[in-house]
Amino acid sequence: MTNLAFSIVLSVHILVGLGVIGLVLVQHGKGADMGAAFGSGASGSLFGSSGSANFLSRTTAVLATVFFLTSLGLSYLASNRTAAPASVMQAVPAQPAQDVAPPVPAASSDDSKAQAIPK
Repeated sequence: MTNLAFSIVLSVHILVGLGVIGLVLVQHGKGADMGAAFGSGASGSLFGSSGSANFLSRTTAVLATVFFLTSLGLSYLASNRTAAPASVMQAVPAQPAQDVAPPVPAASSDDSKAQAIPK
């Protein structure tokens, strides 16, 4: 359940972040009206000359608030997740040690090369 909630909040967080980036790039700065006053461009926009600032700034403020809330939600959900093991071997259950006899060396034969090693 928490993985599903985490995925949903993360998806909303990413979409809202992209929306904030897009809205900030669409808005014009405070000095943009000065250039329009001298004839270098039109100061009006799709929402009217004064309505664009209010609409875009309010939408940006709402998306920034949602972004902040999803950030808090992600931090809360991430702190309550079970931690992944640091190693693959930590996930393996421990097995009791068994008494195993050490391997017995094979009987040497006459044609063994071990006989040829000088002592």
